[in-house]
Amino acid sequence: MRTGAGTGTGTGRTAVLRRLRLSDLLFHNLTRLAALLVLALLSGVILALVLGAAPALRTFGVGFLFDESWNPVKERFGALAPIYGTLVTSAIAMVIAVPVGLMIAFFLTELCPKPLRRPIGIAIELLAGIPSIIYGIWGLFVFAPFLQRTVQPFLIDTFENVPVLNLLFEGPPYGIGMLTAGLILAIMVLPFVTSISRDVFEAVPPVLKEAAYGIGCTTWEVFRSVVLPFTRVGVIGGFMLGLGRALGETMAVTFVIGNAHHVSASLLAPGTTISASIANEFTEAVGDLYTSSLVALGLILFCITFIVLAIARTLLARLQRQGR
Repeated sequence: MRTGAGTGTGTGRTAVLRRLRLSDLLFHNLTRLAALLVLALLSGVILALVLGAAPALRTFGVGFLFDESWNPVKERFGALAPIYGTLVTSAIAMVIAVPVGLMIAFFLTELCPKPLRRPIGIAIELLAGIPSIIYGIWGLFVFAPFLQRTVQPFLIDTFENVPVLNLLFEGPPYGIGMLTAGLILAIMVLPFVTSISRDVFEAVPPVLKEAAYGIGCTTWEVFRSVVLPFTRVGVIGGFMLGLGRALGETMAVTFVIGNAHHVSASLLAPGTTISASIANEFTEAVGDLYTSSLVALGLILFCITFIVLAIARTLLARLQRQGR
């Protein structure tokens, strides 16, 4: 009787282990399939962009990247103006959003009275939920006229006789332009930078900050010498996330940048970006070469984003190794 009972128990345990192994194998294969599906989708996107851009790249060659002209009538296309506008507006956005976002995050975690932390935090996070087209409409009808009447004339008059800066702020105050687009992008990117920075700042061990305050450090010194070094990986991650959003933003930029295929040193001049050019002209593209040139712009934007992400991953990996 004991032998039979033991045999039955062993058989039941074997069956349970077999079911567990089968379920684990099934889960393993499902996760692998999901990962391969992502790779397949990414490969499909890359293949579609390459095939669509091939006619334009064969026609214009490497010169497509450095040609400013964009003439659908003569079928002469170049990507220099959209690339320039994309990089400049994104740079303006990050130069403004990153310092402001870091300061807001530090204020919320260290200096803000507790009753105000939640309302201010929610208000900042709500900025991320506003559709981009709403930012564009507000920028075109409210923000751009305000800049045209006040900020842009002030910048033109202030830097008129200052070398280099007079080139950045010359020309008539249109209201719309690359500076306006960069400011709108900064507002859109700010919630991402602030939220991520706040989360990583809250992860700093209180004992580190208390020790710094204990030896007489000021609030600024604690922020600069304790909080930022401890959270640099997370801060850079937030920066890259915001940069990715700025590079690919379409509708808000389309409303306020002016949509001019022209390269100008002045930040007040109208311009265009890769995403804005595609959104404006894809439905009106007539002819294979015109359509292929727009697809080539999409391929270039994909490459720019890939390069940015690769640099970010490399930098984060290096910082993590140094932290060890």
